[in-house]
Amino acid sequence: MDSARRQIEDLVRGAVPYESGLDLLAVAPAAEIDPALFAALIDATARLWRGGWQPAELHRAVVRRGGTDRPVLGLAVVDAIAVQLRGLDRRTIDDRWLAQADELEARVWWSADERYVSELTAKRRRDRISVVDDLLGLLTELAELPSIEVLVPFLKTAAAARPGASAVDDRLLDRVRALLAKAESTTYPAEAETYTAKAQELIARHAIDEALLAGRGERTDVVPFARRIGVDHPYEGEKASLLSAVADANRCHTVWSPDLGFTTVFGFDADIDAVDLLYTSLLVQAGRAMAKAEPPGGKAGRARLKAFRQSFLVAYAVRIGERLARATELALEQATDKSFLPVLRSRDEQVRETMTRIFPRTVRGRGSRVDSREGWESGREAADQAVLS
Repeated sequence: MDSARRQIEDLVRGAVPYESGLDLLAVAPAAEIDPALFAALIDATARLWRGGWQPAELHRAVVRRGGTDRPVLGLAVVDAIAVQLRGLDRRTIDDRWLAQADELEARVWWSADERYVSELTAKRRRDRISVVDDLLGLLTELAELPSIEVLVPFLKTAAAARPGASAVDDRLLDRVRALLAKAESTTYPAEAETYTAKAQELIARHAIDEALLAGRGERTDVVPFARRIGVDHPYEGEKASLLSAVADANRCHTVWSPDLGFTTVFGFDADIDAVDLLYTSLLVQAGRAMAKAEPPGGKAGRARLKAFRQSFLVAYAVRIGERLARATELALEQATDKSFLPVLRSRDEQVRETMTRIFPRTVRGRGSRVDSREGWESGREAADQAVLS
């Protein structure tokens, strides 16, 4: 197995040409190669778990780098998650880490580790060499991923429990979700706009209540944090802009990592919860409105359609940002007790300090081009009709 492991490592780090290395592994005995491949997969993912990656993040990164056409890649990552959990008391694992693993349905389904490759081959109904090729490709992808900030540790710790973290009241979240669900389901733009605006108003009022409690000394233990939210193909730049607009309106700051497929949102937990909910809903609303407004496709209209969609999403993000900011301003203006304002300013400084500590060097992203006036106007119109509550 040691010899097989060295061959795999040489191939992954590029010490031998990929095709030559694959040919050598293809003719070697499966009894030697398969256990070494499985062990290399577990070691590679274990490095990334220690390096800050969470189950959903790693799965998304692998799938967006080629897992759509090569489903074995995504499946193998889920299996590596199952190995990480194997034999452990679930009560010792961080609830957020565990929830992501459960969402991916990570479980040990193979009979023995040394038989993993052969049983994966049978499960996917592929020939063995194709599966070996996929696993080697996955190992190469994993080796290129860097360590990132540990936001959710694998095992529960005193810090992971975050007793001082602020969180949106469950009843409020339920109300916001219900409003956004209505916004997503209605076919009447005016209704959608009303529902979305109401949701943002509820979120803004909650932030004011939190700030008032902090101002009176009743919430002195709350600290800012961060969460990574996936930003997927296509038009990920425009989607990241929408997420940034939603975050700005809710006292959060963002850093987009396009190569890794996510945006890190910095803020207080209650505000990040709101951003996550709103962004997810607005993406749904944008997709539905864009499909309804876009011009016909086909070969002749493919470039026009792409320009339309890109311009639509740019305009949608800009206009949504304006509307959310205005909804927040109205909530602030209507509050009779203004003692929360210094607290909000202090919180913003804390959030910025946290972001600077984790990302000491960032580059301002370039704005997206708008090549379709039709898309721009349709995007703004859809944003005007989007439900913000």
